[in-house]
Amino acid sequence: MRLKGKVAVITGSSRGMGRLIALDMAKEGAKVVINGTTPEPVDEVVKEITSLGGQAAASYNTVVTMEGGQKIIKTAIDNFGKIDILVNNAAITRDKLLAKMTEEDWDSVLAIDLKGVFSCTKAAMTYMIEQRYGRIINVASAAGRAGNVGQANYSAAKAGVIAFTKTCAKELGRYSITVNAVAPSHKTRMYDNIPEEVFKKIIASRALGRMSEPREIPPTFIFLASDDASFITGQLIGVDGGLFL
Repeated sequence: MRLKGKVAVITGSSRGMGRLIALDMAKEGAKVVINGTTPEPVDEVVKEITSLGGQAAASYNTVVTMEGGQKIIKTAIDNFGKIDILVNNAAITRDKLLAKMTEEDWDSVLAIDLKGVFSCTKAAMTYMIEQRYGRIINVASAAGRAGNVGQANYSAAKAGVIAFTKTCAKELGRYSITVNAVAPSHKTRMYDNIPEEVFKKIIASRALGRMSEPREIPPTFIFLASDDASFITGQLIGVDGGLFL
């Protein structure tokens, strides 16, 4: 129960890694806001948490607009009275080689993956500054650290998330708000279009010689959200099996 009494907002938490982070935070005692733009899977995660005795609220707002970011954070305020933890997880990919990438491919990825981090952080920080406490955890990527063929848009957005994290940490630290980023690398649908030979090289490049399992990712978020990480800020933590050793 390391997060008992805390209120957490996890964007893009109706599926995938975001859902796992939300479930683990609820198990650790946090009251959570489940966010996604498709109501049905959002409601399913809320029901899953409440059936286990936890507390959760649904937000169907987009992270793309400042108004959407404000409404997502306001869901926590309206339902639970505060916000302590923000996990900026919402993201999409539109993978294409640069020669074939369209303006829409570029704009849509940066709107969700980068501007979405800004819109929600901007909305949450007001409350966090007032209470002199906050934990902001942004989801970066190995692509943002080293680039990736066919992901110029995604790589640029995630590199922006890393720089944004470090700047926010410098600006918000005086208010006892920590801002960190996690760069996970695990088998997701994003790998489905990668040729088998290329995928084998990715595996071989890891010190541990395998992709991570989805369940191995959330514990890092739990730690950064807890009081155990009160003196850690401005850091990028890779959960990638030694890819960047």
